[in-house]
Amino acid sequence: MPPPPPKPAPSGCQPTYSGTQASRAQVKSALADAAARTYWPTSAPDIRIPLNLVKATAWQESGWQSNIVACDGGIGLMQVMPGTADWMNQRFGQSYDVRDYRDNAYLGGTYLAWLTKYIGDMYFDADYRLDADLCSAELDSCLLNAVIAAYNYGHHAVAREGEPLTVPNPGYVRNVRALMTECVCLDY
Repeated sequence: MPPPPPKPAPSGCQPTYSGTQASRAQVKSALADAAARTYWPTSAPDIRIPLNLVKATAWQESGWQSNIVACDGGIGLMQVMPGTADWMNQRFGQSYDVRDYRDNAYLGGTYLAWLTKYIGDMYFDADYRLDADLCSAELDSCLLNAVIAAYNYGHHAVAREGEPLTVPNPGYVRNVRALMTECVCLDY
């Protein structure tokens, strides 16, 4: 299992920047590559992360700033936590560098895919569709909302074996969902 999310950053803390900011074209390409992947073609071939979800998540998390380091330790475009990057690299036999914008996009996409499989298996009978049309007015009604919530709050806060699915961060989910259709980043 991935490590738990970090404790909230102290109030008043300002993010820092490390390295060179990738250009908008570079970021767009990295996010498109992450969305175009089939993550586990043999065990879960139906898992695809929609490009608008990857772009919206990166916009919500960092405003597409590839060199930002948040006060809670999140790094880059997808604000991947170092412990989560280490866990994913070990779990999936990769060596992605969380500080490289391309690798950061892959790590974020891989985490979204892992959450899709984990939550999809637990609550949605291995139906991995991240389709907004499957969502009702109830935030816990669909896999898309659960994956968005878990990306931000951690899988254990959303999905626990034998317990109902919960969405503890409805504002974050609503923001990302809105960005999936209205973000200026969709035109980049």
